[in-house]
Amino acid sequence: MTKSARLAPLSGKKLITLLIKDGWIIKRRARHGLSLFKKFSDRTRVTIVPDTSALLDDGTLAAILGPKQTNIGKAGLIQLIDKYGI
Repeated sequence: MTKSARLAPLSGKKLITLLIKDGWIIKRRARHGLSLFKKFSDRTRVTIVPDTSALLDDGTLAAILGPKQTNIGKAGLIQLIDKYGI
């Protein structure tokens, strides 16, 4: 996969479903979506994913997958989709 490869459009609800199957836990309902967290050996990561059936913007998806939130990245998201389906 090249750096410029784009992911298929993904809705907030589908991303939430994938994250829950990967072990993320819903902490609470936030103003802009659902707050999910997952404990790792060195820290606990928290992210807020819009609880919507609308497709997520590229920037929003990149921020959620980035190092400050889930730290999954594009490759990790593709692995989750391959493992659990959409």
